[in-house]
Amino acid sequence: MKLYNSLTKRVEELQPVNEGKIKMYVCGPTVYNYFHIGNARTFLMFDVIRQYLKQRGYEVTYVQNFTDIDDKLIVKANELGITVKELAEEMIIKYFEDARALRIKDADFHPKATETIDEIIKIIQGLIDKGLAYIGGKDVFFDTEKFKEYGKLSGQNLEKLEVGSRVEVDVNKKNPLDFVLWKGAKPGEPKWESPWGEGRPGWHIECSAMSKKHLGETIDIHGGGEDLAFPHHENEIAQSEGLSGKTFAKYWLHVGFLQIDNKKMSKSEGNSLMVRDLRQKFSPLAIRLFLMSGHYRNPINFSEELLQGAQRSLERINTAYDNLNYAINSATEDELDLIDKETITKADELVEKYFRVMDDDFNTADGLSVLFELVREINIYLQRERNNLLVLNHLRTAFEKINQVFDLLWGKEEQLNTEIERLIEERQQARKAKNFKRADEIRDQLLSMGIILEDTKNGVRWKFVGKE
Repeated sequence: MKLYNSLTKRVEELQPVNEGKIKMYVCGPTVYNYFHIGNARTFLMFDVIRQYLKQRGYEVTYVQNFTDIDDKLIVKANELGITVKELAEEMIIKYFEDARALRIKDADFHPKATETIDEIIKIIQGLIDKGLAYIGGKDVFFDTEKFKEYGKLSGQNLEKLEVGSRVEVDVNKKNPLDFVLWKGAKPGEPKWESPWGEGRPGWHIECSAMSKKHLGETIDIHGGGEDLAFPHHENEIAQSEGLSGKTFAKYWLHVGFLQIDNKKMSKSEGNSLMVRDLRQKFSPLAIRLFLMSGHYRNPINFSEELLQGAQRSLERINTAYDNLNYAINSATEDELDLIDKETITKADELVEKYFRVMDDDFNTADGLSVLFELVREINIYLQRERNNLLVLNHLRTAFEKINQVFDLLWGKEEQLNTEIERLIEERQQARKAKNFKRADEIRDQLLSMGIILEDTKNGVRWKFVGKE
């Protein structure tokens, strides 16, 4: 199995620190708002990587944190007139609702920054004792000039790194690139006691502390979005390795940017799309399929047309699987003919191909192509007048093995939603054709299912109100 290491800038063979075991940390959300489609891609792709490693037989311990104390939370909580804790707790609940809708499985540990204060203080004191951190005003800073390898992840040296929008300016710093480990308390902000006075942790130190607490000083894989490589991940390396003298993470993986209609997604563009809003218009499984359709390291472009295409592809996958199961119910186990044997061989080859492409840096784009190749083979075989039970079972086993990580089969809720959308579309076509009798029949059918329709400027929407 090979993966691209952002630290070394090359593809490397996966060799865990401890054979057969993977310790994996991924930067989670800052819980001041719902998460957007770009965040979703990162969270989903690392869950897919985790699940594939498990499929390949690795024992994986997976940690994804919540940043529940931060300037953004303080500002948002003040706007809403609630406490930072109340805001964070509400947004964590909403995170799990949206993530689970996309079938992103929970991490083994979801630590919070506010529950790791003791560990954070201990690390900061250790850095001060080693001369790697200093007190400036009411804050504590990491001295980047004291860590000689600073810049190794971003591939630049201290002289070439410029202070940008993601590097805070502070008169108490010795050097512009020094970063805050502990922020002195300001009036009205959450605060904790420390040897340097009341305050709260900086952003970067949180992840080092939570990773060390749950996974130890050296882990196998550290991941996050491409935008976190500098300065967040760079700073994590400096403070973690500066304290321990050991490699913090052996492999660094970064998910590429997601654009909206070929434009960078940002608040300034006003084009941030929240998963919570998208779920109102599209199947969560269609969103899941779309987000897996590109290699995780490559940028991906979002548009409603692409998501509609993903919905059609999802229906194709599920229809093939449903037809396969239906055929199994009536098939008999006969002697295999040439086509039967060729179909079995083809299915085996596709399973081997799936593992081959996924072993190459978790290439979900090519992995999904293999799934669609198998769907095609299933559809071709089902067109035969005689279906052999042995072949059908072999095809189903191959399908379930390839789909195990992709997880694209409808549950009962998705099936119901798809049927409702199909009926609404049929009703729309009937109305266009002035077949009002059929349109009324469909409306009554939906009503009997507890569904009412609403005409909006964006088209027909439906909601479940329950059966009489």
